[in-house]
Amino acid sequence: MYIHQQFCISPQHTANTVNLEELIPSADGKLVALEPALEGVPAGMLRRMSKAVRMGIGAGLPLLKEAMPDGIIIGTANGGMEDCIKFLNQIIDYEEGMLTPGNFVQSTPNAIAGQLSLITKNRSYNATHVHLGLAFENALLDAQLFLREHPGNTYLTGAVDEISTYNYNIDRLAGWYDPALTSTGLFTGSHPATIAGEGAALFLLGGNAAGALAEITAIETVHTPDAQLVTVRFGELLDRLPVTGDTLLLSGENGDNRYQHFYDALESLAAPVPVLRFKHITGEYPTATSFAVWLAVHFLQTGNIPAHFLKKGTLPAAVKQVIIYNHYHGKQHSFLVLSNR
Repeated sequence: MYIHQQFCISPQHTANTVNLEELIPSADGKLVALEPALEGVPAGMLRRMSKAVRMGIGAGLPLLKEAMPDGIIIGTANGGMEDCIKFLNQIIDYEEGMLTPGNFVQSTPNAIAGQLSLITKNRSYNATHVHLGLAFENALLDAQLFLREHPGNTYLTGAVDEISTYNYNIDRLAGWYDPALTSTGLFTGSHPATIAGEGAALFLLGGNAAGALAEITAIETVHTPDAQLVTVRFGELLDRLPVTGDTLLLSGENGDNRYQHFYDALESLAAPVPVLRFKHITGEYPTATSFAVWLAVHFLQTGNIPAHFLKKGTLPAAVKQVIIYNHYHGKQHSFLVLSNR
């Protein structure tokens, strides 16, 4: 499966002109996405869109200017949760009377894929995967199954998640986020929490290598809190891959010391492969792996890796393969391998 085009909206300068040297720091324990101007979307429709839908539309439309894919597949943990809470509050405020339908329509997880379909008049396969920390990976697997049967097809595939006040407060009280933490100090000291993030990363996938930016050579998922099982699965992956001096390990390390043992074990197993980190520029959110894929493709294409990404090791003269490891809350783990060999 090959990535032919990609677009990313994140808390950094990744949309349109990419600048990963100039970093925007977090505020109040959050890294908030920078939304580009949406062109070609009616103002009336734009006003009613939730942030998650706006980010999904903003990342998807640039890829659909010259393409009519054979399917639109989106992964998300919560969809437009902010609008969902507004709608639920209306039920109470109006005593189940005359409710505003806009908040409900924009809050459903499939609103992103649905709006992309409506705007571009795409009546092909349209699906949304809502599997928390593995939503994006399952969207990729969905596209992969289609492309194995129809390699000439193309599929718009990606993930979107927003910071909603409701979810953030619950996660903060549960100890996942700490407003006192900063992105600049995320990997210093020891703390049992991280910072919140959000974003959208979409990809145009196909089964043909011609003109591709990179190939997704492996997608592995495992649902377990057992670090030993994760290490075994990673070792089996490394046995199948030609890990050479042009390989990088892109780690989803997020500064939460409760789960550092996962990353430490895998880094030792992959040594001496150089290790990169990225959540100091995105924060933590369920589908952050989608940003990691966008970043890996960017590195494979440009070879430009700013020093702040490097955790350990020496960067090779040319990068040909990137192994991505990420997990969500220590239970949902994934490995992805991208290559331009």
